[in-house]
Amino acid sequence: MQPVSDPRYPVGRFQAPSAITALDRHQFISEIEKLPHNLREAARGLSDAQLDTPYREGGWTVRQVIHHVADSHMNSFSRFKLALTEDSPTIKPYDEALWASTADSIAVPVESSLAVLDGLHQRWTVLLRSLADADYARTFIHPERGVMRLDMNLALYAWHSRHHTAHVTSLRRRMNW
Repeated sequence: MQPVSDPRYPVGRFQAPSAITALDRHQFISEIEKLPHNLREAARGLSDAQLDTPYREGGWTVRQVIHHVADSHMNSFSRFKLALTEDSPTIKPYDEALWASTADSIAVPVESSLAVLDGLHQRWTVLLRSLADADYARTFIHPERGVMRLDMNLALYAWHSRHHTAHVTSLRRRMNW
């Protein structure tokens, strides 16, 4: 396990739970729901120069991190919908690093992705809270990771929300912003 002081993993690496209870799901949904507010607060008041600062040496800029979260969470929401409406569909993965290198991830103001996250997470939270316990056992197939249960994907994206928000907040602390 990486130490929490590792700037790549400011909240630690994702640790897949051995079992996920209804109470766990409730907590994970709450974290998904809070992500837009938390990320917006983490980025509040940052200048363009600060947004274009890598959160660690060799890492993405804050701007790229925020756009990545929107890209990633849109993909995850889509995977939930596919798993709920199809029988264990195979999803299409994408190259996160290449997506983070496109012009929209480098040059566009972060407000566009923060607005996407506002609407997306509102819909995602309603969807997640509407699911029956059995729905969380539904699966999709990730060509690189194998079979993914929705409850495990929920746990992963709750962590992902904390993980990338902490990239921004830990950089702010280190830089005294």
